[in-house]
Amino acid sequence: MTETLIPASYNPPLDLLRAHVVLVTGAADGIGRALALQAAGHGATVVLLDRDVRRLEQVYDAIEANGGPQPAIYPFNLEGATPDDYSALAEALAQNFGALHGLVHNAAVLGKPAPIEIYDPESWLRTLHVNLNAPFLLTRACLPLLKRTPGASVVYVSDAAGRRGKPYAGAYGVSKAGLEGLMRIVASELEDRADVRVNSVDPGPVRTALRRSAYPAEDNSGLPSPDTVARSLLYLLGSDARHLHGQALTLEPQATPSSAARA
Repeated sequence: MTETLIPASYNPPLDLLRAHVVLVTGAADGIGRALALQAAGHGATVVLLDRDVRRLEQVYDAIEANGGPQPAIYPFNLEGATPDDYSALAEALAQNFGALHGLVHNAAVLGKPAPIEIYDPESWLRTLHVNLNAPFLLTRACLPLLKRTPGASVVYVSDAAGRRGKPYAGAYGVSKAGLEGLMRIVASELEDRADVRVNSVDPGPVRTALRRSAYPAEDNSGLPSPDTVARSLLYLLGSDARHLHGQALTLEPQATPSSAARA
């Protein structure tokens, strides 16, 4: 497995995702929200998936206000959904859109950082289910549609904790390590068999609510915003990244005004 940097200076063309259908999980907030807005801004019809309907409606309204293609809201609780629910989602996508050009597995929960020795079993099982079982079930359900869509791309949003063991990362770290393994297996199974690209990406530290919950005392003013990260993630959804498959990608660090001032 190679590790490649996605340039922070990537400037996507406005029509990058014209006539594309892109499903983003965890689209109500953070990176998912920013990616949904930017994907729509570059021509995509975005399927907004999250359990927080009120925030999904706000993202929907923002996309329409910005003149993007009409998005779709799909309320979905990854923690409680059954395999049949995923099959119904894939069937709805096929019936309503007939294609799926992009699938971005962004949704995640942190769990409770703690030593393995005292890790709470219920938090462990919940975190593994949302962060790993759900991407498996969603990938499995959507693969037939993805394989019928030319130039489709699957993106697993990962974390350094899943690539290099970090103390106290617990179920979150294990789930991201499993996500990397899932990506490699799916990519190898699709090698030379389908026009579907599959990659993982570690966005690095980002100024999100999930990050704040993990590091509540951190001064995050120097961290990149979700908008900055989303612009780079667009790269993986468009044809500019058609040469990338089965890779563990990392976003190139990008200086912010506050971090530059401290340099």
